[in-house]
Amino acid sequence: MYGDKPKKASNCPQTRRKPAGSKRRMISWLPPRSAPTSPMQRISIADIADAVQSGLMETVSQLEREQAVYGLDALDELALHPVLAEVFRRSGHGVYREVRYPSDRKARESEGERCDFVLTPNGRELAQPGAPGSLFDPADAVELCDAFWLEVKVVSQFTVGGANPYYSSQLLATVRQDVTKLSKDPGILQAGLLIVLFAEDERVAEHDLGAWLDQCLKRGLPIGAPARRTLCINDRLGNRCCAIAVYPVSHL
Repeated sequence: MYGDKPKKASNCPQTRRKPAGSKRRMISWLPPRSAPTSPMQRISIADIADAVQSGLMETVSQLEREQAVYGLDALDELALHPVLAEVFRRSGHGVYREVRYPSDRKARESEGERCDFVLTPNGRELAQPGAPGSLFDPADAVELCDAFWLEVKVVSQFTVGGANPYYSSQLLATVRQDVTKLSKDPGILQAGLLIVLFAEDERVAEHDLGAWLDQCLKRGLPIGAPARRTLCINDRLGNRCCAIAVYPVSHL
């Protein structure tokens, strides 16, 4: 109408006027476009297998230089964990041990099941949900769901006491429990199982790991093809091969 002030043109592209006579078309509102963000760097099972192989080779060489009575295969699972932690740190990962599973976060701090290792890319810190924040908290902390959750099992065909009578049960039963824990937690997106197997030779290691995988697949456990590496060790207990296998674990 006469006397009305002319309306200012809108800056929003969704509300531009159409020429007279054109058909009106409904345009859905779109949020403003934000700057692209770089995706979270993923840790692959091949990276983990390479790091473990390289690190354990260094450990074996060190034991040889020290002329140690026992070799790497004399270490049990708990004794090998600090060695693996240092291996992962040297490979550039952030390393966190005995971290509570995300689904157990509602329990008290002293309760709940824990994962052997949680790894972050490029040495970044792991976010701590529920912890009081401070000005010094890193802005690039890795959320629990973006980290790599890794359970570890060490099994030896021969031990300091001789042939291991629990070799088969340790490999077939105990390890499946770890796969189930990882696969059923909805707060974990990246997970894997690391088996360090000391065996008489590479042929035995390959056969036994293959038999274990077949059994897991028959039971419907959600694991994929592993990244495998091997290294030779001196025969002190009966083991001459150290087999490294990292299996990806997905959700059930």
